[in-house]
Amino acid sequence: MIGETSFEDEVSISQISIGKGSMTIGEWTMELGKPLRCALSIGLLMGLVHLTAGAATTVTLKHVHGLAFSQDGQQLSIPSHDGLALYRDGHWSKAPGPEHDFMGFSAGRQAIYSSGHPASGSGLANPLGIIKSSDGGSTWQPLGLQGESDFHLLASSFDSGALYVFNMHPNSEMTSAGLYYRLNDGASWQQALAQGIGLDPSALAVHPTDSKTVAVATGSGLFLSSDAGEHFQPLLQNVQVLSVSFSIDGKSLWFGSFNKVPQLSILDLKTHEINALGLPPLNQDAVAYLAQSPANAKEWAMATINRDVYLSQDEGKTWKTIAQAGQTLESVN
Repeated sequence: MIGETSFEDEVSISQISIGKGSMTIGEWTMELGKPLRCALSIGLLMGLVHLTAGAATTVTLKHVHGLAFSQDGQQLSIPSHDGLALYRDGHWSKAPGPEHDFMGFSAGRQAIYSSGHPASGSGLANPLGIIKSSDGGSTWQPLGLQGESDFHLLASSFDSGALYVFNMHPNSEMTSAGLYYRLNDGASWQQALAQGIGLDPSALAVHPTDSKTVAVATGSGLFLSSDAGEHFQPLLQNVQVLSVSFSIDGKSLWFGSFNKVPQLSILDLKTHEINALGLPPLNQDAVAYLAQSPANAKEWAMATINRDVYLSQDEGKTWKTIAQAGQTLESVN
C-alpha cells in the first residue's frame, strides 16, 4: 500500500519549508508518505486478481534516491528502497541486479557509483560504503568503507573520474565530517575546506570534465567551487536550492529550488545568467533530482521529493509524467 515504508534509514540533510513550516526532507517525505487507504469490494479485488494474473510485477518507487540515463539514452534508472527501477520504451521493470537500498546514486560515462544499505540476505556489510558498477547496475564492486559509511550526497564527474562526497560522520579514511574528494577509484580521499557554503548541503554535482569544479545546493543558495571544494562562490543566495546537475557539455547548471513555489532553472556558467523553466503542477513538492541523456542533449528526467517522475524531450519546455507519488505509469501504445 502506498506510503507503508520504513523511513528509518533516511538521513535529514537539508531543511525544507514548504507551506508547513520548517522540516527536513526526510520529515516532509514522511508526512507526505502517510499511508493512503482505500476500500475495495471483494468483487473488485477478485476482478483485479483475474486481470493481473500472469502480468509483470508492478514497480513501485518506495523511495527515489537519484536518476541516471543509460549511455544510449534508451533507459532511465531510478535507485529506490529495493533495487533499481528501470523505465524503457514506455514500460517499467526491475533491474536484474541486487535489490540494495541505493543512496548517493551518481552515473558517469564509464561507471555508476552509489552507497546505501545491502539487500536482505546479501551477506554484505551494512552500510555499503562506496560501490561501483560498470555494467549498468547488474553487478557491483566495493570501493571502500563497507560497514562504516552511508553517503547520501555523492557525485561523480561524467568524464573526468572525480568523485566527491559529503561525509556526515568520521570513518577510517575521513577523520571528520565534511566534503571529501578523490580523482580516481584507487586514490586516497582528500578533505576540502568547503569555505562559504554553510552547514546544510542538499545536493552535490561535479563538472563533467573539470575535476576541480563542483557545485553545491544548500538551504541558503547555490554555490560553485573551481578549486576542488576549497572555496565556494555564491551563484544564487537567499533561496532554498534542493537539486543541481551539470549539463553534459559542461556549459550550464540545472537546479531545482523552492521560494514560496517550486522552481526549475538553468544557469549559464559563462555569463551566470539564470533562466526559469516551466514545471508541471507540483502540490507541496519540489524538484529533488535531475539527469540529462548522454545521447540526446534535449532529453532530461526529473524526480520530485514526493516521488513524481517526469521526462522532457525539449530541454524542459514540456514534461511527461511517468510516475506519480511513487506509482509508475505505463505508456499506452
